[in-house]
Amino acid sequence: MTHYPLPVLGFAAWSGTGKTTLLKALLPRLRAQGLRIGCIKHAHHDFDVDTPGKDSYELRHAGAEQMLIASHKRWALMVEDERTEPPALDELLQQLNIDRLDLILIEGFKAEAFPKIELHRPEVGKPWRFREDPHILAVACDQPAAIPDDCTLPRLDLNNLEQLEDFILEFCHRHPSRSDAA
Repeated sequence: MTHYPLPVLGFAAWSGTGKTTLLKALLPRLRAQGLRIGCIKHAHHDFDVDTPGKDSYELRHAGAEQMLIASHKRWALMVEDERTEPPALDELLQQLNIDRLDLILIEGFKAEAFPKIELHRPEVGKPWRFREDPHILAVACDQPAAIPDDCTLPRLDLNNLEQLEDFILEFCHRHPSRSDAA
C-alpha cells in the first residue's frame, strides 16, 4: 500500500474468526473517543446491499453501472465493475472522503501490504499468518496462552475490548499526520 494520509489498520483473520463481530463491538468505543471512522470490508462472494424490489436495486440491475442512493441520513454509491480480480485496497481507499475521517479500519484484505492486527481463534483450525506477513503489528487471540512462543509482536486478548481499543488509539497517535487524533 502506498503511503496514506490517515491511519489505516486492518483486522486480518480466517473466515469464522469473528472480524465483523469484533468491529461491531469496537466501533462504538472508538467513536466515543471522538474518532471519525471509515471501514472497508472485503467480500469473498457476490453480494447486494440493496433489496430486490427497491428502486436502487431495480435500476442497478437494469444496467446502471453506478448507482447512488441518498436520503437525509446517508448515501451509498454502488458501482458495477466486473473484473477477474477484486479491486486493490489502494483503489478502494481513494473512494473515501478522508477530510471527514480520522481512522480507516479494514476487514479482510489479509494478503495486501498494510498495517494489521492478526485475529486468531485456535478452534478455527487455521495457521498463524504473522510469520509470513511483515505488516502484522500485533496478534490478538481468544486464548492468549495459545500464541506461539516465537511471536515477538504485541499480544492482545481478543476478548479484551479495552486492550484492543487502547492499541488502536496508540496506533492512531503514532501516525505521522494524525498525531492529534483521538
